[in-house]
Amino acid sequence: MKYVYYYISLFLVLLCSAPCWAQDTALLMVHFGTTYDETRAKTIDAINEKAVKAFPQLKVREAYTSRIVMKHLAQRGIRKDTPVDALLKLRSEGIKTVKVQPSYIIDGIEMDRLRQDVEQVRPFFDSIWVSTPLLYSVEDAEKVCDILVNRHPADSKKREHVLFIGHGTEGPATALYSQLDYMLRANGHSNYHVATIEGYPTQATALAQIKAMKGKKVTLVPLLFVAGDHANNDISVEWKEAFEKEGLAVDVKLEGLGEVPEIQEMYIRRQESGEKE
Repeated sequence: MKYVYYYISLFLVLLCSAPCWAQDTALLMVHFGTTYDETRAKTIDAINEKAVKAFPQLKVREAYTSRIVMKHLAQRGIRKDTPVDALLKLRSEGIKTVKVQPSYIIDGIEMDRLRQDVEQVRPFFDSIWVSTPLLYSVEDAEKVCDILVNRHPADSKKREHVLFIGHGTEGPATALYSQLDYMLRANGHSNYHVATIEGYPTQATALAQIKAMKGKKVTLVPLLFVAGDHANNDISVEWKEAFEKEGLAVDVKLEGLGEVPEIQEMYIRRQESGEKE
């Protein structure tokens, strides 16, 4: 209850300073966040800038959802708003309608938390709608598969493989990774695989597939929006060493999905088409 009073008080204070010239509609870009400056510039900052250019009629703001990331950034003097704080600030500026675009990959736990945040402040707005994550439909998965295969070529005749490594989640949304894995093979890309750090398919699952095909080389690619902590530690160290121990030549491509222009466009088109849940 104390948090409710806090947010109401914050809203009332901010509302008193609302400028009369504020635009009526805003776009809130919501990210998990990262403490890695280089990948943040290439992913989060890049897609935020693209949104500003694509929607000059809207106020474009950002919010982070990872409290741990926000805490570490704050220690370095970098302040990021939570979704609730960002929304209340927008309302204090006269904004009555907000479109929320998350940069999440799947409709998992982070999406659930974002929806809960939005519900806390919904009474203060005329309209707030939350758009969908990257992988929300079969068509989304097909597009992502095509983009990734074209971006990361591998010669099956030379027994080269590519493994896309996602985060994974505890809920049913983790099945989307298996869908991608199956879809790649169904489309004739049998030397492309998908695995997760904390879900299914697992590292062991992917390794067994590659060994069964007598693979010689594997390129590990983050299936993550940013190439942050998981990419630099789990994938580049633990996963790389595990595959090398099995006699495979291993290359690591430290590139977040958020760096890929075609992936950025998929998020932006959510807003252009008015696509939402």
